[in-house]
Amino acid sequence: MFEEIKEKFTKIGIIPVVVLDDVKDAHPLGKALMNGGLPAAEVTFRTEAAEEAIRIMSKDFPDMLVGAGTVLTCEQADRAMAAGAKFIVAPGFNPTVVKHCLEKGYPVTPGVQTPSEMEQAMELGLDFVKFFPAEPAGGLAMIKACAAPYTKLKFMPTGGINKDNVRDYLGYNKIVACGGTWMVKGDLIKAGNFAEVEEMTRQAAEIVKEIRG
Repeated sequence: MFEEIKEKFTKIGIIPVVVLDDVKDAHPLGKALMNGGLPAAEVTFRTEAAEEAIRIMSKDFPDMLVGAGTVLTCEQADRAMAAGAKFIVAPGFNPTVVKHCLEKGYPVTPGVQTPSEMEQAMELGLDFVKFFPAEPAGGLAMIKACAAPYTKLKFMPTGGINKDNVRDYLGYNKIVACGGTWMVKGDLIKAGNFAEVEEMTRQAAEIVKEIRG
């Protein structure tokens, strides 16, 4: 399952990182992402609507890669997977949560920033981590520096990734996918402007095609 998820991440290239305040937005957002060509969403557990949003999007769009982000506890991981999440993402490296996910068979991508955290992730058998927050933590230069000694490790940079710098990230072969928020901005979602979300998603999908073919 882990390899299957990683392959899907690689194919999609940019994973929209979503914050939903209202469950009514889950369906139209999922439709906009699917129509725009990025059939994925990392729904962050920052709001009360997250769990139900995952359930709705997973049910309404079975071909969509819906996962949970900002997972900070084992209980959140269990709730997310029960709601239909196909993967778990955390902003940091919490060994307790990571081990829980691995024991349960949940595909998990913890956040790392330092070589020590990368080694801890590798010690648990992971070869794919989230690099967060990417730009403030040194960006692509930092990832390349860390990839030199950790030759089997691959990354999903998130934080500060946008339409202007995502090409550079996607062009590096140690990056599986990038997490991005620019196509799913909160103000667009709250305004119900899903046509704009779809258009920006389409533009992001075109960048993936341009860089990765």
